[in-house]
Amino acid sequence: MTPRRSRGRRLVLAAAAAVVVVLAGCSEVENNGQNSLRPKGLQAQKIDDLFIPILVLAILVGIAIMVATVVLALKFRYRAGKNENPKQIHGNTKLEIGWTIVPALLLAIVAVPTVATVFDLAENPGPSALQVTVEGKQWWWQFSYPEEKVVTADELVIPTGRNVFVKLTACDPSGNVKTCNVIHSFWVPELSGKKDVVPGQTNTLTLSADKPGTYLGQCAEYCGLSHANMRFRVIAKSTADYEQWVSEQKQGPVNPLYESDGSTPAGPTQQLIVKTFQCINCHAFDDSSQATYGPNLTHLASRSTFASDVYPLNKQNLSRWVQNAPSMIPMSSQGCRLPAGQGICVGMPSFIENTPPGEKSMTDQQASDIADWLLEQK
Repeated sequence: MTPRRSRGRRLVLAAAAAVVVVLAGCSEVENNGQNSLRPKGLQAQKIDDLFIPILVLAILVGIAIMVATVVLALKFRYRAGKNENPKQIHGNTKLEIGWTIVPALLLAIVAVPTVATVFDLAENPGPSALQVTVEGKQWWWQFSYPEEKVVTADELVIPTGRNVFVKLTACDPSGNVKTCNVIHSFWVPELSGKKDVVPGQTNTLTLSADKPGTYLGQCAEYCGLSHANMRFRVIAKSTADYEQWVSEQKQGPVNPLYESDGSTPAGPTQQLIVKTFQCINCHAFDDSSQATYGPNLTHLASRSTFASDVYPLNKQNLSRWVQNAPSMIPMSSQGCRLPAGQGICVGMPSFIENTPPGEKSMTDQQASDIADWLLEQK
């Protein structure tokens, strides 16, 4: 075999391998739950209806530019014995007007429907829409249903065939002092567009799902150590199933946190939560309408995931998380068990590392007991 033929065979094999890799990648995109080219709701369909014509226009413009470049390069290529000085067209009014107006028209064709769609998606559909407030925190999402008086995290549950008007904020009004987070970006590719979550400003977005299912979302704006882990999911249910979910969320906890006096822990595990490790400083365990610094855990077991949709909700994962969350997701929480105002606290503390003097470390059995108790809170 000649060197030239061997080199040609290698090129063919490399091209075939590249095609296989590209096709495999396309298959993964098709089924990754975040394919914006496969809209599953009215708002996502509007974006797709806008994207396709603009894509076609961009392809046509690109082809025209490449063809013109090749034609002009060939037409005006160097020829021996011929004057190479190009014809001067400076001051040609027709050309100046032409290459000013044509790009402006192309930009207008793209900009006008795009801006109209952006405003349309941000507009409140009216009283029939489900109202939800979404708060971006580091590094998880809180979902509040003001009319239903329900607060949850990681999983946004919605009814199918109904518009959902989302108010996006990065400020937490739950404490005595209003505190604001960093910039995030809310995005569910299969249901709607992307919208920034800005501290001190409330942005809005409308989304909906045509059919029951699970649609994956994420933060699309770098927001710190665990930006890549700041995920969530939208779970669309039939109207009847959604109403049942709301009814269950509004009920009290399966296992009470306190005795009837409202201050005495109702058992040894509740003692660990309330007194030993003071989990109530950041979480609510007995009131599903309360927004807190950390996720509301009143009905944690009704969810399928936790830790910002990174881990499936099961005993093994939850025990590890309760005992040493920073070992599972990057966070800056070394100072979370120190007195207020001391140290850095972004995330959930470890209860076996960086233990301050006078505080207790959590044993494996204690973490297991807390996980078991939480997994009963449906």
